[in-house]
Amino acid sequence: MTNRRGPIETLSAVTLVTADMAASADFYGALGFRLAYGGRAASFTCLRSGSSYLNLQLVPEASPVVTVWGRVIFWVDNVDEMYARALAAGYQPSTEPADAAWGERFFHIRDPHGHELSFARRLA
Repeated sequence: MTNRRGPIETLSAVTLVTADMAASADFYGALGFRLAYGGRAASFTCLRSGSSYLNLQLVPEASPVVTVWGRVIFWVDNVDEMYARALAAGYQPSTEPADAAWGERFFHIRDPHGHELSFARRLA
């Protein structure tokens, strides 16, 4: 008998490298991620993202991401409120909230190390 869901159940965590843990911890905290472990002075920080985790690993010699590497997409309750939260914290998203042809409302922003993030919600 075959498992119709496949062998992968869910995504537990994504780990991103940063050269500046304090700036990254401040960025993610301002956007509403909850600290589970570590923090501004740690070499490894774990943040709650719903039922998953976003990890930050300090690599002081790491160069900022300047090319396309991919994107981490987070679903949020309200895309426009998340966009306003980013602006209020002094961050500049690279796009404004928009409705996409594939049925999501989203915007993109880069974290302090250059990782691209998307905050999205399925359109009703």
